[in-house]
Amino acid sequence: MGGLGWLSIVRLGLVQASIGAIVMLATSLLNRVMVVEYGLVAAIPAGLVAWHYAVQLSRPLWGYGSDKGNMRTPWIIGGMGILALGAIIAINASMLIAGSPVFGGTLAVLAFTMIGAGVGAAGTSLLALLAAGVAPERRAAAAALTWIMMIAGIVVAAATAGALLDPFSEQRLAIVGTGVALAAFILPLLALAGLERRMVAQPVAKPADEPQETASFGEALREILADFEARRFTIFVFVSMLAYSMQDLILEPFAGLVFEMTPGESTQLSGVQHGGVLLGMIVVGLGGSAFGGRRPSDLRRWIVGGCLGSAAALAGLAVAAVTGGDWPLRANVFLLGFANGVFAVAAIGAMMGLAGAGTKAKEGVRMGVWGASQAIAFGLGGLTGAIGVDIARSAIGIDGPAFQLIFAFEAGLFVVAAMLAIQATAARKTPLGMAKTL
Repeated sequence: MGGLGWLSIVRLGLVQASIGAIVMLATSLLNRVMVVEYGLVAAIPAGLVAWHYAVQLSRPLWGYGSDKGNMRTPWIIGGMGILALGAIIAINASMLIAGSPVFGGTLAVLAFTMIGAGVGAAGTSLLALLAAGVAPERRAAAAALTWIMMIAGIVVAAATAGALLDPFSEQRLAIVGTGVALAAFILPLLALAGLERRMVAQPVAKPADEPQETASFGEALREILADFEARRFTIFVFVSMLAYSMQDLILEPFAGLVFEMTPGESTQLSGVQHGGVLLGMIVVGLGGSAFGGRRPSDLRRWIVGGCLGSAAALAGLAVAAVTGGDWPLRANVFLLGFANGVFAVAAIGAMMGLAGAGTKAKEGVRMGVWGASQAIAFGLGGLTGAIGVDIARSAIGIDGPAFQLIFAFEAGLFVVAAMLAIQATAARKTPLGMAKTL
């Protein structure tokens, strides 16, 4: 069978958009509210965001649960429910934490635990459903489309919430935040209605000799850890996403300190970067389908090219850090976003192709392991970049060289990621030495 059609892929993309909208609410909007409106130290929301990433270490368990069940939809809907409820609790906690630190803080930790668990359950099961249902030649385009829709969900939710929150009040925050969370829960209910039942009735054709074994969670996890290719891909995901996320918290401070940009100008620079990300995703979505993309090895050139392009852009920022002045910063940042978008979507497409390669460990567990690796890298990346710049600025005493050191380190990580990608997406060998594409 041909697998999921484009309309069905768009419907799954709406779920991804809903996840992005709620995560924006919790990690971006509430971060600002806690620091600016309630005067909390920035370490509090930063710690809560880091905690929600740590909770996503549970992704393999959620993936295993969806593998064992006959349907993944209940796991997605259940995860979205936990996510939406966690966001609503987080809104209330943010209003309480300044006046009642113990109670508000405890409630906030509970809320971000639920947010992390909800993202893990819904996101992992959604990716597993895509991996199982999308035909090989559509995987690159499907990954691009769903991630573009996630970014669109973030943009729409941010613009809507931002417009409705002024003038700010706690009542407005509660109404708007709860409205976004409920809308982002209801939309997946409508998008998923009846979709997976048709997939079960008309499954994607698989090789006749493909094993259909199931196993306990421990056996499935041990299989992945014992699988050299799976371990290698996990390491690639970690290194590449660590490099990808290290500039998240330092790009705008860099623009302000070194190029003397105003807050509005640095925010626009962030928009330039995200525009590049979107274009990179579109290019891979179209090119990955037109010029190969049935197998992970077909996407290797996109992944490697994206990693090396990201390294080149970061090397440019390292030069800009000590030259400043007339350096074409906007073009440099756009190139960084474009290369990031190329590698990220190609890597997700390869991940979808590799997900079904196990005998006992099925799509959900494998997606869970790689999702957990990505979450750890994202949590560590932003923190490492920010702390690294602080330490370098303190040690060197000059802003430019401090940022140069961190950008150069990130560029090096992307070069390492490119080398890992070449190995991680290579064709697998059977015991008889015959090439077998993953």
